[in-house]
Amino acid sequence: MYNLEGKETGKVTLPESVFGLPWNDDLVHQVVVSQQSNIRTPVAHTKDRSEVRGGGKKPWRQKGTGRARHGSSRSPLWRGGGITFGPRNDKDYSKKINKKMKAKALFTVLSRKLKDNEIIFVDFITFAEPKSAKAKNVIANLSKIAGFDTLATKRKNTALFALGIKDKNTEKSFQNFGNISVDEARNLDTLDILTYKYLIVSDPENVVKFLEGKLAKSDKVAKINKLDKDDNKLSGETTKFVEKNTVKTTSKVAIASPKKSAKSAVAKVNKSVVKSKAKKLKS
Repeated sequence: MYNLEGKETGKVTLPESVFGLPWNDDLVHQVVVSQQSNIRTPVAHTKDRSEVRGGGKKPWRQKGTGRARHGSSRSPLWRGGGITFGPRNDKDYSKKINKKMKAKALFTVLSRKLKDNEIIFVDFITFAEPKSAKAKNVIANLSKIAGFDTLATKRKNTALFALGIKDKNTEKSFQNFGNISVDEARNLDTLDILTYKYLIVSDPENVVKFLEGKLAKSDKVAKINKLDKDDNKLSGETTKFVEKNTVKTTSKVAIASPKKSAKSAVAKVNKSVVKSKAKKLKS
């Protein structure tokens, strides 16, 4: 851990569950593509035949001209007509990301950044007033640390400052540097960390605690979702069992009732036959 002058002041204990994960390129790629898709705003837009101006009159009569039949001059077959299957600005490119996948991808990238020596932990970054000159001195001091010499010379996507708490003076101090970005640690995501070469973490103890709590929260949410799924599955199985047994009992009753009615009808016929024979014998 370093101070604003670039001098080492202590050490930070980093959890292996956040900063010690192996690289998983498939997971990181899937999460980054999803995040890029979610922030995508479609601009390209074409008009179909119903949106193009004109074409209300039938170009010529249906029969008798020898030409092919047409109903509108704004058909996609015509020059100046509508576009078929063109790009539309109402298309939705968003993709769903599971919370556990998103958290694991973030920790995977943090682990890789730490392994590549691209993370600096600073005890606390704060300014009494917004001053770009002071921010420039901080960048120059941190670039003296071994392995971070390009921090003061790289022109694009140099560093991302992750603050433990929101600080407007710090944000305004770095606002004039186009290659520097400042944000709160709670807003860190995989895409932002990969966009910038260096990650500079202010107030590392609280930031690390927040990241650990994020992991525990995602595990807790996953357990709750699993319990809900189990409950829904159990209730569904119970409902199916009750419905199945109900159908069986009703079918048995329905089958038994015709048999009883048939037996009673046969008994009545037999009785009437016996009575008629007895009358004949008497006569």
